[in-house]
Amino acid sequence: MAVNNPYAAYQNSKIQTASPAELTLMLYEGAIKFCNIALMAMEENDVEKTHYNIVKAENIIIEFLDTLNYKYEVAKDFEKVYNYIYELLVEANMKKDKELLEEALKHLRGMHETWKEVMKRAKQENKG
Repeated sequence: MAVNNPYAAYQNSKIQTASPAELTLMLYEGAIKFCNIALMAMEENDVEKTHYNIVKAENIIIEFLDTLNYKYEVAKDFEKVYNYIYELLVEANMKKDKELLEEALKHLRGMHETWKEVMKRAKQENKG
């Protein structure tokens, strides 16, 4: 018997109706969330929860790398940033190093804010 979960239904609907730009923003938000959960788990010495959430963030970065469109020159710059964040996450996970995880999180937040600004400007340009 399926569980009736209105929140899950809402989230599913939100994802299915999102534009590619909105999906990208959601992925950044997910990676940030998983890093924050991993940081809390690290502080609680919960190795399994730390690992599990860092891997979730790594998988999002892999998705970003896999979907880069190299017909745009800027894709090469994104590739470098994503590879750097991925390496930070892998090393933070191996060493259970809070500073490395916080460094990755700082870059993810920066990318998130930049993407929000790009979306805002694109919306303004489409109006004008």
